[in-house]
Amino acid sequence: MSRIGRKPIAIPAGVEVKTDGATITVKGPKGTLTQTFNSRITVKVEGSEILVTRPTDDKEDRALHGLTRTLVSNMVVGVTEGFKKELEVNGVGYRVQKQGNNLVMNLGYSHQVIMPEVDGITIEVPNPSSIVISGPDKQKVGQFAAEVREKRPPEPYKGKGIKYAGEYIRRKEGKAGKGAKK
Repeated sequence: MSRIGRKPIAIPAGVEVKTDGATITVKGPKGTLTQTFNSRITVKVEGSEILVTRPTDDKEDRALHGLTRTLVSNMVVGVTEGFKKELEVNGVGYRVQKQGNNLVMNLGYSHQVIMPEVDGITIEVPNPSSIVISGPDKQKVGQFAAEVREKRPPEPYKGKGIKYAGEYIRRKEGKAGKGAKK
């Protein structure tokens, strides 16, 4: 049996969970999230716990069991604590700022890169070289952070670009001088 799937999910105070067939809605202080999952997997609310069960031990059911339990757990964490991704901007003249609901980035292009804030996502710019993206939906936060990083991914020679906080950039050595090859 799935070790993750069997584990019950505790419902914290102030969180409301409703199941309706193959749909679950989790409502908390940070917002409301709705997720549709495979109808073969059963999600039940018993007291202050959510239990996820599967009908058989087929390979597909085992995979869906752990997946569904993790998705529901992420929903509960999202509406209580929320998720956040931190990005760092490295490079001479590279800087970011927030203008209204838009993230305005100077990334060495001939123009500014402007990204509007998405519903359910909050963008913060504590200083010109860092971005904090937060929200209750883990998938949306991660997707938006990946889209921001995609605008100027870090290059391997000087490390210039947008990277996740704590991300390791594998560096390459530059061109060797004249006559280095023999």
